[in-house]
Amino acid sequence: MPRGKGSSVSAREKPKVDQAIGSAEDSRKHRRGAYLLLGLLIVFLHGSWSLYNIQFGNLPLPLGAEQAGKRGFSETSALEHVKYLTGLGPHPVGSDSLDLAIQYVYAVAEKIKKTAHWDVDVQLELFHTDIGANRLSSSLFKGKTLLYSDLKHVLLRVTPKYLPEAEENLILVSSHIDTVSTTEGAGDCSSCVGVMLELARGVAQWAHGFKSGILFLFNTGEEEGLDGAHSFITQHHWRNSVNFAVDLEAMGISGKSTLFQGTDNWALESFAAVAKHPSAQVASQDVFRSGAIKSSTDFQIYQEVAGLSGLDFAYTDTTSVYHTKNDKMKLLKPGSLQHIGDNMLAFLLHSASSSKFLKDAHQQKQGNTEQDKAVFFDILGKYMVVYPQRLATMFHNSIILQSLLIWGTSLLMGGRPGLVSFGISCLGIILMFIFSICLPVVVAFGLPYICPFPVPYVANPWLIIGLFGSPALLGAFIGQHIGFILLKRHLRRVYSGTKPDITLDMMEDLIDLEAERWIFKSGFVQWLIVLILGTYFKVGSSYIALIWLVSPAFAYGFLEATLSPARLPKQLKVVTLVLGLAVPVVSSAGLAVRMADVIVGSVVRLDRNPGGLPDWLGNVVVSVAIAVLVCFVFVYLISYVHISGDKKILGLLLCISFGLSLALASSGIVPAFTEDVARTVNVVHVVDTTGIYDRNKEPLSYISLFSNTPGKLTNELVDLGDEEFSCGRNMTIDFVTFTMKYGCWSYKDSNTGWSSSEIPVLLVESDSVTDGARETIISVDTKSSKRWSLGINKQEIDDFTVQVNSEKLVLAGDKSEIDGWHTIQFAGGKKSPTKFQLTLYWSSNGKQISGRETKGATDLPFLVKLRTDVNRITPQVSKVLEKLPKWCTPFGKSTSPYTLAFLTALRVDI
Repeated sequence: MPRGKGSSVSAREKPKVDQAIGSAEDSRKHRRGAYLLLGLLIVFLHGSWSLYNIQFGNLPLPLGAEQAGKRGFSETSALEHVKYLTGLGPHPVGSDSLDLAIQYVYAVAEKIKKTAHWDVDVQLELFHTDIGANRLSSSLFKGKTLLYSDLKHVLLRVTPKYLPEAEENLILVSSHIDTVSTTEGAGDCSSCVGVMLELARGVAQWAHGFKSGILFLFNTGEEEGLDGAHSFITQHHWRNSVNFAVDLEAMGISGKSTLFQGTDNWALESFAAVAKHPSAQVASQDVFRSGAIKSSTDFQIYQEVAGLSGLDFAYTDTTSVYHTKNDKMKLLKPGSLQHIGDNMLAFLLHSASSSKFLKDAHQQKQGNTEQDKAVFFDILGKYMVVYPQRLATMFHNSIILQSLLIWGTSLLMGGRPGLVSFGISCLGIILMFIFSICLPVVVAFGLPYICPFPVPYVANPWLIIGLFGSPALLGAFIGQHIGFILLKRHLRRVYSGTKPDITLDMMEDLIDLEAERWIFKSGFVQWLIVLILGTYFKVGSSYIALIWLVSPAFAYGFLEATLSPARLPKQLKVVTLVLGLAVPVVSSAGLAVRMADVIVGSVVRLDRNPGGLPDWLGNVVVSVAIAVLVCFVFVYLISYVHISGDKKILGLLLCISFGLSLALASSGIVPAFTEDVARTVNVVHVVDTTGIYDRNKEPLSYISLFSNTPGKLTNELVDLGDEEFSCGRNMTIDFVTFTMKYGCWSYKDSNTGWSSSEIPVLLVESDSVTDGARETIISVDTKSSKRWSLGINKQEIDDFTVQVNSEKLVLAGDKSEIDGWHTIQFAGGKKSPTKFQLTLYWSSNGKQISGRETKGATDLPFLVKLRTDVNRITPQVSKVLEKLPKWCTPFGKSTSPYTLAFLTALRVDI
């Protein structure tokens, strides 16, 4: 803080000035060298990596069945279930393999029922759902209506035999059996099913002492839009007895299953009190709910539709394998299932036996209490901290007010010179961010032109340290150093007017030391601003800003600050830095590494409309994230470099690190993708009738190739040279739920593997106008397809209904839209209907175009467009899949087509 107005010293204080000069001479002799600064940087980075491994990589030892006993959790037993389920291969909704998976889960549940404690009642049910409609209002589901039919769930209810009230107070534990069509789903979510079966076995030996029952829901249809959870919550007779929900999920494979969403303080405290290996991060909840991660879990259904309190857990290791062929058994780390199993068994035993937990859950469900949001996080995976958001807000406001008071008082004491110094140091922060972001962004733009792939670091994420981290750190130093130079110019004018008796050399040394202190203290301002914003918007993870503000400030206050204006500046102590950063690094270094890993892993599926994003965008996202992280984390450390005599050496080392990483990436010595961490490449046999007006003409049939990973398909085509693929942006395909804007087509042998009888039919049954309102009824026949997507043009259509047989499945009412379209997605089992009636109510503002007015026109927009999926690999698709490099993998999601897709549409001139 400033030391009096202009940091001036009177004549009677001259002895102290002489003493300060002497110390300045000593400091000049003992300037920090490059080795000390490099050592601090290495310790900082190595310490962060070590803390990451302790917090996220330290897994418990797996237990065998004998070690766990009848009442414990055995990873070995749970893995037997995972092994069987993954052995079935992909098992999406409607597949034979999913039927086998359901039969297996039911058979294991029957065995659990037979071996349960004699005072425990176990009810087992195979629930067959009716047809239903799911229309969520937020997240990924805006502008969509999700339909489902013929889903099957396994339900296992465990209650004490002689306490009937427990049947009306259930704790739901839920996960899904089904997978997407591209993976065997070892992580997502066969691991969850295996854990739940082993939990059910253990719980069945303890439940005689419970006050609440536990309901295990093994649902299907989650991958098609959370249909399984929705069908249970809206149709099953046990749904009204559920007071609390626990969801197990995976957005990667293995590692620690982290608590990343929690609704209430009392529930989080209950988990924190008993969890053996706590792993919980409110920061993950903040990121997930912000929409930055385009995904959702069954937890959304339990919250939004059922209004339940609950906890949501997920694996997040190796997110690059999510929904790809690499989500397989061999990548499951030993101890992963034991980790979540131990935590969940302890939590379920505690919560089901607790009268207070039952009362809190019941009151929250009834709406008798306000939802009490909480801040939660673990410390190195050993302890879990939970406190209410309202307490966090009060505490943060107190720190903010104290900080503003201290800064205000200091600037008032410093007068105009102090205020100018403060402004220049803040300018240094701004310049630090500008340069730190600009340098790696320039690299991000250049990588697609230098490297074989636009994102060359996915399989080896450590490359981002050199590719983006080194330029970001160099840019941060350059920006901060410019502020340092400007600050020195200002201080030189101040010192020359207030300390004329000091020699020029001594004055320069003192100015250096004064400027260094201002640059260090500007880090407080940076984190104070973040804390203010986080508190204002009630961001749970703003506790991180609090730690990074308070800890260094206390270290500085105890070891450096003085209230005496007579004291001239001394060199900042290294111990101040070490002590100030100890707590912040321990509390957040592991989380920072995990967030960077998740961002890098997500790049493989970044482009939701393949070819719709520029090749450099993925790099820019990663580079900006790394730059921002560097600016926040290194703001205190790099302030120690400016008066070092070895700045050039440190800059050279950063340049060497960048150059080496770039050489490894551009040369292909370190591959961008591997067989285990692969690039997403989908192969779809498309049969397209959207451009055909004469039904006697043959539809257009071709094999399409596209990727959700940034970059063209040049390298893939090397292995597909004889398959006659042509690539470009002129081969756009409208898949209803997304648009392929860049891809490859091949007509070779594309007329086999499908039949004209499989082409869906959209037939206008009637088109009438009554009292000025136009109504059109369209029959939809999806033929053999039990999975389809239909888009409705909301620029022309105001509302619609969907009817199956004589039952109205979707009623008239407000329908949201995305880019002018409302999308209906349907997924169901083998007995699902294939014929639907769609009634369209035209908008009064629509164009109301008639066929007579547009006879012969071919460029009219679609009124409705339909894609039907068939889970069958045609001979030519099989051939292409076999020839694709091993570092390629199909990627599946609810909006992706299967390997055979039929496209048809009606134009507005019906």
